[in-house]
Amino acid sequence: MNIALIAHDKKKDDLVNFAIAYKHIFTKYNLFATGTTGQRIMDETGLSITRMMSGPLGGDQQIGSMIATGELDLILFFRDPLTAQPHEPDVSALLRLCDVYGIPLATNIATAELLVLAIEKGYFSWRDTADKYKTKGLNS
Repeated sequence: MNIALIAHDKKKDDLVNFAIAYKHIFTKYNLFATGTTGQRIMDETGLSITRMMSGPLGGDQQIGSMIATGELDLILFFRDPLTAQPHEPDVSALLRLCDVYGIPLATNIATAELLVLAIEKGYFSWRDTADKYKTKGLNS
């Protein structure tokens, strides 16, 4: 399973603390993150993370490309809804791609916790279910 970790500046501490709390789960999966977020998580947890560019410098688009090509299974994007983002069009495009391709997306800690706990309990098999219906022709 491939998981992307993204956070706006005012939410980076929250995501770092979340990664510390659930390190025992994240160690089992392939992690990807935008630049600064990924570095901070690696520094605090020792987790192995493939880092993209900083979000505003193209990292959001790199993550978006991975969504479009089926390379990501889950996005944890701790957004700051109270601060205007100069790269808001990139953020909106990323969220739209999650909807287009049916990629689970958490934009806050509560939803992230539900999804990560679902992974831990083995309840996270949405791709298997979607693939089953595709092969039966029910997805057309």
